[in-house]
Amino acid sequence: MVGQLTSEPVAPVAAPPAPGKRPARASFLFLARVGSALLKRTALLALLLALVFVAVELLPGDAADATSERGESAADLAARRELLGLNRPALERFWDWMTGLPTGDLGISARGEKVTDLVSSAFPNTLLLGGFALLLTAVLSLALGCWAALRPGGRLDRAVSGSATAVLALPEFVVAVALVLVLSLWTGWLPAVTLTGADGSPASWDMLVLPALALTIPQVGWNTMIVRAALADEARAPHVETAVLDGLPPHRVLTHHVLPGALPAIATGLATSTGMLLGGAVVVETVFNYPGIGSVLASAVSDRDSPVIVGVTALSGAVITAVLLLADLVRTVVTGGRR
Repeated sequence: MVGQLTSEPVAPVAAPPAPGKRPARASFLFLARVGSALLKRTALLALLLALVFVAVELLPGDAADATSERGESAADLAARRELLGLNRPALERFWDWMTGLPTGDLGISARGEKVTDLVSSAFPNTLLLGGFALLLTAVLSLALGCWAALRPGGRLDRAVSGSATAVLALPEFVVAVALVLVLSLWTGWLPAVTLTGADGSPASWDMLVLPALALTIPQVGWNTMIVRAALADEARAPHVETAVLDGLPPHRVLTHHVLPGALPAIATGLATSTGMLLGGAVVVETVFNYPGIGSVLASAVSDRDSPVIVGVTALSGAVITAVLLLADLVRTVVTGGRR
């Protein structure tokens, strides 16, 4: 027996992978996935900008007509069209605008101002308002969703789900008017309009509260439903059932076993809300006279000002793209790259 064992050829044992080989490959796959997501988001943003530019071009009239003053002659209008480059093909003008975008050049408005100067003071205020609203949305939706998940099917769960559905159907404009009526006119707790300080930002922090709440309330309804559904799906996972059978307290099962697996869906929902918050900010800023990008965009649409409209869209799209990419990263990290 010993002779037989020693006489048989022994298959060579495969050498273990070199240290760092697997981590290097995983890092490469991770970076490749991030790069692919970034390219896709950038391509979608470029397509969106093209569609917005075309939509503005299809509006009746042009920037020269919209910004003309009473009594101007046809020669004056023709000179302004030539100055603004409106006598050139739309595709050529869009290409010139796109090639200047990587350098930070957003073009010249119909009134001769740099688009970068127009949005440099207003857009940070909108980002402040949207960021505050997104933070409130994340905290409230997580708290409500987790609270309801601790008592699945109970009275609290049904109340939270029903309230979230009802709140989701409310437009930001209706919420804004109701907040002004209750928290400003009736109680006088908060200011109904926003006053601007010397630096162009809101004069005090309490002027952010009503606009942020008007944006937050509908999005809390949407994200609470996402959080509750994600937690319910993850609660059926085998490792969660094992934790329950082991006798762990419900709150520990929720925070240590259910919530981590639900984070990708929750992050995606919050990332989607970013676009809704920036879109709703245009309406809410008008109601509260907030010094954001809403007034700039409304004036640009009235002037048929393509560079300003597309510039605002590009900035908003870049922010949304960054947040969506962050959600993709969260999903990739949590799932370990699994599809």
